[in-house]
Amino acid sequence: MTATSPKLPQVNVSEHGKVRYLHLGTAWVQGSMWLKKPYDIELEYVQRMQAWLLFHEADEVEGMHAMQFGLGAAALTKNCHQVLKMRTTAIELNPQVIAACRTWFELGADDERLNVVLGDAAEVAAHEHWQGQVDVLHVDLYEEQAAAPVLDDPVFYGHCKNLLTQRGCMLVNLFGRSSSFERSLGHIRQAFGADAIWAFNPTREGNTVVLAQREPSRPAEETLQARAAQIQARWRLPAPQWLRHFKPIAA
Repeated sequence: MTATSPKLPQVNVSEHGKVRYLHLGTAWVQGSMWLKKPYDIELEYVQRMQAWLLFHEADEVEGMHAMQFGLGAAALTKNCHQVLKMRTTAIELNPQVIAACRTWFELGADDERLNVVLGDAAEVAAHEHWQGQVDVLHVDLYEEQAAAPVLDDPVFYGHCKNLLTQRGCMLVNLFGRSSSFERSLGHIRQAFGADAIWAFNPTREGNTVVLAQREPSRPAEETLQARAAQIQARWRLPAPQWLRHFKPIAA
C-alpha cells in the first residue's frame, strides 16, 4: 500500500487493529482513521483542532467555511464536510497524499461543499483570493520526519489571519523534536495579538494545539460548558474534557 512521487516523500499506509495510518516514508504517523468510523477523528490532538466550536452556537456551524493547510489523512476535512456539513477547502502540496486519502481514507470526490486543492499553503495564505472568507483555518504542516512545522513565522501567520472572517479562528498543531513552542507561540502572538491566543496542554504524544482568534473574545465559563455538552452530544467530540486543558494564554 504505497505510492511514490519523484520529488515529494513516499506515502505509506499501515494498519494496526481497528485503525489505519498514513506515513510519509517514515514511522511517524501523519494521520489516522478508525476503519469502522471513517468520519470520526481518531487522534486526540486532531480532535482538539475542532475546539473552535466552543466559540460558536451549534446552529451557526453548517453555514461556515473550514480550510485545512495540510491534508494528512483527511480527518479534519472529512469531519468538517461529512459530520459538521460545512463548506470545506483543503490545501495539500503532495498529490500522492490526496490520492492516498481518496483510495485508503474514505475522502470523497469534490462536490458543491468540498474542494481539495493541490497547492502550496504559503502561496494560498498570501493570495488575496480567500481573504476574509475562512471561518476556521486548520494548520498542520510537517515534513516526513515531523521535526518542526514547515511554515512557522510571523509573516505566514499574518497571512493566515487575513484569511479569517471577523469571528474566524486559526488552529495550529505545534509539535516536533527540534521546534520551540515558545518561539512558535511568539510568532502567532505577534501576528494575532496577545489577547487572541488560547492553548491546550500538550497531549501525551507532545502535540500542543494553539487557537488564535481574528477578534479576541472571552466566553463565560457557563457558556463554554453548555457549548461543550452540545458539541459532545451532537458531533461525538469530547469537548467537556477539552475545558480542563484549554485556556487563554496570558499576555
